[in-house]
Amino acid sequence: MGKEALIGIIPGVLIFLLFLGVNITPFVLFALVLGGLFFLLIRQQGGQGGNFALGGKKKQSKHVIPKTDIQFADIGGQERAKKELKEALDFLVYKDKIEQYGIRPIKGVLLTGPPGTGKTLMAKAAANYTNSAFVAASGSQFVEMYVGVGAQRVRDMFKEVKAMAEKNGQDSAIIFIDEIDVIGGKRDGQQQKEYDQTLNQLLTEMDGVATSDKPRVLVMAATNRKDMLDSALLRPGRFDRHINVDLPDKPAREQILTIHTANKPLGSDVALEKVAQETFGFSGAQLESVANEAAIYAMRDSSSKIEARHFAYAVDKVMLGEKVDREASAEEKRRVALHELGHAIVSEMVRPGSVSQVTLSPRGQALGYVRQNPLEDRYLYTKEAMEKQIMVSLGGAVAEEIYYGGRSTGSKNDFEQALGMAQEIVQSGMSRLGIIHPQFIDKTRIHDEVEYLLDNLLKQTHDMLGKCDAVFKNGLQTLLDAEVLQGDEFRKLLEQNQTKEEVLV
Repeated sequence: MGKEALIGIIPGVLIFLLFLGVNITPFVLFALVLGGLFFLLIRQQGGQGGNFALGGKKKQSKHVIPKTDIQFADIGGQERAKKELKEALDFLVYKDKIEQYGIRPIKGVLLTGPPGTGKTLMAKAAANYTNSAFVAASGSQFVEMYVGVGAQRVRDMFKEVKAMAEKNGQDSAIIFIDEIDVIGGKRDGQQQKEYDQTLNQLLTEMDGVATSDKPRVLVMAATNRKDMLDSALLRPGRFDRHINVDLPDKPAREQILTIHTANKPLGSDVALEKVAQETFGFSGAQLESVANEAAIYAMRDSSSKIEARHFAYAVDKVMLGEKVDREASAEEKRRVALHELGHAIVSEMVRPGSVSQVTLSPRGQALGYVRQNPLEDRYLYTKEAMEKQIMVSLGGAVAEEIYYGGRSTGSKNDFEQALGMAQEIVQSGMSRLGIIHPQFIDKTRIHDEVEYLLDNLLKQTHDMLGKCDAVFKNGLQTLLDAEVLQGDEFRKLLEQNQTKEEVLV
């Protein structure tokens, strides 16, 4: 009520003075200056994470998060990363052993890896693993236009977690900073002074003259841009452990899918092992989305169980996007169908059993696509394996050349992939040029070698597809009628064609 009365009285007084003929301009200017100073004071207090608002009421801290019930067992895969993180956390749990062996406690743990692999989830699990005070913040919370505000927030966060630990009778605390690259970027003199001050304050708090051993503070941070972080932040004594949280392999993908489908009604035809095999390169977040989208498709169909076809739809949606209403002409459909059959035939010829489905319906930016069925997770490639993959990429364009006498813009992405892999062959020392350094060799020679590789593989692909006219004709009709050609059905067409060839020979 006091503020409302004041707001009503002040204008009334000014109007009364104006009525008496008094010059009120100095009063107005004084009020504006006073109001501006008051606003800046309140703004800075709020930005620094101050504990008091107007009227003396205590504000809720921005960094304290509700305690979750997430455990390390709830995180699928990442066994190596979880083991390393648990070992770092054990330094907070088993303090006597540390002192016995004279081990310097770890001060910081940096979680790195692609988006969606579970870095933040592991930090939440860490809060439950140790009996420690826990606060969390995002790197963006320390970014302000006012110089010194970010540094003050860092100081407040460390004070806050220490006070929380002392209040709860805990002798250790954990601070988690998500997306630390926002404030921990390399200091090259080009960025704002505010960023440098914030980073300097973080460095000081982690390993400075004012640090104390009780309560002991462990700083955890996550980023997918480790290359952008300042070297002072990465040195031993600050972030001692760099834990890579990578994309899951096949067993880990199956484990993640098992966790995310535990509360979902699965049909008898669903094999999570097969889904895991078809989702090579998917992150944990994408796999969770696959399980969720499959359940949505089942609900749309009013199905009591989530069937294998729903998972197939979900994988396509997460990989390529939702189906679009874009309607192609009959001639375009025929061309796209031949293009995709070209990819599928080459893929099945060079890697038998690799084609899961050939689809004509458009998704995202693709007018059609071939869903591959990776037979195994591969992280190391030979020249032969890369040449086979290049031939698969060229198969669509070659099919268009055979039946239309030319190519279309639909082959642009295929050519980009083929060029990238051909350049990788050259740079890996697997071409006729031998071991080279790209900066110390004429670019024309590299271009000529890439062109030589692609021309040879283009000819091999043309010879291979030239013998599959029956597969093209039968597969084309199926695609135009049903828009989908399943892998097993496609392989039957290919086997029939090969049998005919053997008889002719």
